[in-house]
Amino acid sequence: MVDHGGAAAVSEVFRQIGTPQRGGIVCVVDHASNRVPADITLGIPAHLLHEHIAVDIGTEAIAELLARDHAIPAHIAAVSRLVCDLNREETAPGLVPEASDGHPIPGNVGADREARLDRFHRPYHTALAQWLTASEPTLILSLHSFTPRLETSDAARPWHVGVLYNQDERAARIAIPLLEAQGLNVGDNLPYSGRDLNYTMNRHAEGEGRPYLGVELRQDLTQTPADHSRWAAILADIAQRVASALR
Repeated sequence: MVDHGGAAAVSEVFRQIGTPQRGGIVCVVDHASNRVPADITLGIPAHLLHEHIAVDIGTEAIAELLARDHAIPAHIAAVSRLVCDLNREETAPGLVPEASDGHPIPGNVGADREARLDRFHRPYHTALAQWLTASEPTLILSLHSFTPRLETSDAARPWHVGVLYNQDERAARIAIPLLEAQGLNVGDNLPYSGRDLNYTMNRHAEGEGRPYLGVELRQDLTQTPADHSRWAAILADIAQRVASALR
C-alpha cells in the first residue's frame, strides 16, 4: 500500500493513510471498497460489484486525495458492504445482506454472522476507536455516496450532496449554508436520515462527544478523476471552515 503523506496502517478490513494530528480533521469511509475475500462467495453477477450495492462509488478516490493533497488523514474500509456492512449495528438485519436494492445475495443466506463480525466488523471499529482516541480530532468527516435514484423506486434524488446527522447537529448547521454557497443543492438529512442509519458516527462521534460532518455525494457526480479532485477540494475547504468554527 502507498503511504499518502505520513504513517500508514493496513489490514484485511481497513487501511489508514496519512498521520492524524491532535485536534485536526480526519476522514472515515465505511463503504469505500468493493473487495470480496477469495474465500467468500456472494453468488452475484460480477457487474454488481461495481454498483452502489457493493461500494460507495467515488469515495475511496476522494478520501485518498483528501489525505494526499489536503492533509486530512483517512480510515478507509477495505471490504465490500455486501460482505459485512460496517455502518450497521451488530444486530442489524442488513449487516450481512441477503438482498440489496432488489438484488438477491444468495451467498449470504445462512452465512455465519458471528464469524463475519469477528473477522470484519469488530476489527474495523476497534482500529477506528484507537485511531480516534490517539488523535482526538476537532472534526470527523464521514464520507459516503448515494445513487440518483434507487432501482426499486422511481423517485429522483435531486440533491448534489446530503448532510446527515442524528442528535449532534453542530457541524451540519455550519456546513449546510457553506455548501449551498457553492451553488450546490444540499439535502438536510437527505437522501435519508442520519437518525435512521448512522452507526459508525453514533458510536465513534456522537457517543464520544466528537463533532462530525456526515456527507453523502451523489454518485453521478463522483465518477471521474476530475470529479474526485473537485469534491476533495470542496470538502477540504468546508471541513476546515467547520472545524475552525467549532474550535
